[in-house]
Amino acid sequence: MARIRIPSTVVIIFVTVQTGFLLFMYARYSSFMLQSEEKPSQVHILILSSWRSGSSFVGQLFSQHPSVFYLMEPAWHVWVTMYQNSAKVLHMAVRDLVRSVFLCDMSVFDAYMPWKRNLSDLFQWAASRALCSAPACDSFQRTDITSELACKTLCGRYPFSKVEEACKTYSHVVIKEVRFFDLKVLYPLLTDPSLNLKIIHLVRDPRAVVKSREQSVKALARDNGIVLSTNGTKVEDSKYKVMQEVCRSHVQIYETATLKPPNFLKDRYLMVRFEDLVRDPLSEISEMYKFADLSLTPRLKSWIYNITHGQGPGKKKEAFKITSRDAVSVSQAWRNVLSFQKVKKIQEVCKGAINILGYQLVDSEKEQRDLTLDLVLPRRQNQFNWSSFNPKH
Repeated sequence: MARIRIPSTVVIIFVTVQTGFLLFMYARYSSFMLQSEEKPSQVHILILSSWRSGSSFVGQLFSQHPSVFYLMEPAWHVWVTMYQNSAKVLHMAVRDLVRSVFLCDMSVFDAYMPWKRNLSDLFQWAASRALCSAPACDSFQRTDITSELACKTLCGRYPFSKVEEACKTYSHVVIKEVRFFDLKVLYPLLTDPSLNLKIIHLVRDPRAVVKSREQSVKALARDNGIVLSTNGTKVEDSKYKVMQEVCRSHVQIYETATLKPPNFLKDRYLMVRFEDLVRDPLSEISEMYKFADLSLTPRLKSWIYNITHGQGPGKKKEAFKITSRDAVSVSQAWRNVLSFQKVKKIQEVCKGAINILGYQLVDSEKEQRDLTLDLVLPRRQNQFNWSSFNPKH
């Protein structure tokens, strides 16, 4: 049988071409895989907290940043519309709304708001500097520090479509929310490849939270009913049942994030105590900004100093407003205002949270009133660190 002899040079050329083709295909595949693994261009930050914990203040620290599109509690619309359900039942609807907002898809509000709507139909819209400046409103520049009053006066009648238009022009989308009670509910968002989500978990001494809640009893009554699953009945929480659930949720969130957390939470969870924030604002804010991939501007530094060094602890009518106050006095006010009997009851229902979040219990009225006794434990005793955390300590 005749044999076909192929010159060695042809074989070499064939092998070379084949190898080149394979290398080309591998390079194309690797490039595709790298592109598919790239994080989204926007950074998404969820400020996770509870009512009267200083979350509106922290929200403003982000809202006033020129790189941030911020919304304050957009899930309020879900709870108002579906108030006869429990917080647990509403978790999924809240999560879906938050995801859509992070992706700048504001059509999600169609289910909760009137068809013909303006910026002013969105809950607490004027707390968002992004909705008070271009392109949402022509009255302010992105670098301006805006006030809610001025914004409401000048920007309220702009069309709701400006919300989505503005959102798409920012590098960071930040949402402050008080309607999540379980960190695991957020796992689908943390593993969603279309999101680049980080969580700032803001906590506050439960005794200070109760003092603040007492200034807003009627405003919180409907939300209390949802927390306690009362089928739409409002609750004033005189027995601290809501506080018990709030404290339990903070413990659950903190422990889930720190005791054998899933790998996808690595470098994406930061716990912040309100008390540390008001004692050393610039240091704490710088840490939060670094976590969020933001930088602190000179104008923001000046504004932060001014709003944390006002006179007195604030007035009752300012309960939901960001005004210039003596922030340290605000954090300590409960020690002079609450009776020791109330403090004992709060400590009973929130003992676990007080301990794990790094606060000191008081055993007498004398200890409570003695402001030289620091009830906020040093951060090194309770600060979570991914590289050094040991559950046994």
